[in-house]
Amino acid sequence: MAWLAADWGNRSVRLRWFTGAMTSWQDPEAVRFMLDDCETWAVVGLSGDPGRTAYQIAQLLQQRGKRIVPVHPSAETVLGEQGYATLADVPFPIDVVDVFRRSEAAGEFADQAVAVGAKAVWFQLGVVDEAAFERTTAAGVPIVMDTCPAIEWRRR
Repeated sequence: MAWLAADWGNRSVRLRWFTGAMTSWQDPEAVRFMLDDCETWAVVGLSGDPGRTAYQIAQLLQQRGKRIVPVHPSAETVLGEQGYATLADVPFPIDVVDVFRRSEAAGEFADQAVAVGAKAVWFQLGVVDEAAFERTTAAGVPIVMDTCPAIEWRRR
C-alpha cells in the first residue's frame, strides 16, 4: 500500500492507494452514515469549558438532534448530559465515538470504541493515526479522521 498526498484548494489530504483504488480517511459513505444514521455520540475529551472545541462541537451535535455522552476522566455533567470516566463506563449503546485527543493518544480510543461495540469512530480535525485506522476498519467499524462534523455538514 502506498500513500499519495493531494492538495485540494486550501486542504491537504492524504489518500491511500491499494488494489487499484483510492480511499480517503474522509470516506463520503462513512461520513454520511455517521451524520445521518447515528444518534448517540460519545465525545472523548469533552469537559464543561465552553471555550474548548469539543464543547462547541458537542453543542452543535445536540442542535442537530444527536445525544451526546461526555467521556472525560472527571466524568462531569456537560450540556445537561451525565459524563463517564471511560467508554466502558457508559451503560447504553454508543453509535459514534468522537475523539478530541492528540493523534498519539487517539488510537487507544478507537480500540476502546471497537471493544464497546460502537458503530463508528470519528477523529477530529488534525487527528490522524494510520495504525488505528487499519485496526478499526479491519474490525468492520468505519472511521473518519482529520475532519469535523461542522465542516462535513457545511459541505452538504
